[in-house]
Amino acid sequence: MQGASIGVNYGMIGAYLPQPSDVVSLYKRENIPLMRLFEPKAEVLEALKGSGIKVALGIRNEDVPSLASNVNLAMDWVNNNVAPYAEDVNFGWITLGNEMVPGEGSELIPIAMNNILSGLNGAGLTGIKVSTVVSSVVLGETYPPSAGNFTSEAAGPMTGIIEWLAGTNNPILFNVYPYFAYVASPDKIPLGYALFNTDQPVIDGEHEYHSLFEAMVDAFYAALEKTGGSKLTVAVSETGWPTAGNEPRTSKLNAQTYNQNLINEMKQRGTPRRPDDILDIFIFSMFNEDEKPAGVEQHWGIHYANMDPVYILTFQG
Repeated sequence: MQGASIGVNYGMIGAYLPQPSDVVSLYKRENIPLMRLFEPKAEVLEALKGSGIKVALGIRNEDVPSLASNVNLAMDWVNNNVAPYAEDVNFGWITLGNEMVPGEGSELIPIAMNNILSGLNGAGLTGIKVSTVVSSVVLGETYPPSAGNFTSEAAGPMTGIIEWLAGTNNPILFNVYPYFAYVASPDKIPLGYALFNTDQPVIDGEHEYHSLFEAMVDAFYAALEKTGGSKLTVAVSETGWPTAGNEPRTSKLNAQTYNQNLINEMKQRGTPRRPDDILDIFIFSMFNEDEKPAGVEQHWGIHYANMDPVYILTFQG
């Protein structure tokens, strides 16, 4: 069984962040094999040339309607942002929108995905997966997560997305944040269970769970199975734990514990519901982003802007 690849989101909403070439060097130095970008930046794509890092390249939510409205605009997007780099950059995924479901424009996602796929085919670029990113909001309450149903607001858009992905053999990407579930229900969720650090598993039917992360992913799998997506591959596009902003629940120790245990536990196995489906996972995020709203939003980074580690993570065993 091939192990999972675990990478890191490269967010750029911060002052004094390092140059992209230095960031790529940092990824390589720390053996981080995957990078997720929220939108194309020419200077980052140039820096990625020859790096071997596998990239998930995002399309902004506000760009999805125009790409859905005109296949020629989608072809232009591919020719501007993918084709010039494709020979030297390892594009793994193109993701249309981040957490658009449920919400305005979410019904346009399958059309936009189809147009981008047409653009890739027109440019002779094969093997790049086309998808979108959804959050646990599509499941409603995240704890207990065993029901595995999409909310009524999300059901319609999700059905169209799942049908498209299943028909084109593309995966779906899912943002999974046990931190938010934990802080919403600290009286119900033990901290150790949220941190992959419990010796008291939760039994849910035939499955035994040692982490809330796995339970949340399996709730998503269950919802997919009920709506025609039982064969879809899932990747986790965001997960992590903040180091500050909501003490004592946020701390460097909790963040390091969560992310290192995630790496150690999920690299070689799937979830109880799908033990053989190994997940590619992106930790959020490479840097603290000080231009985000004050509070926990500024403190998800595993590095400071000067590239010093906020705490130490080991990505390769």
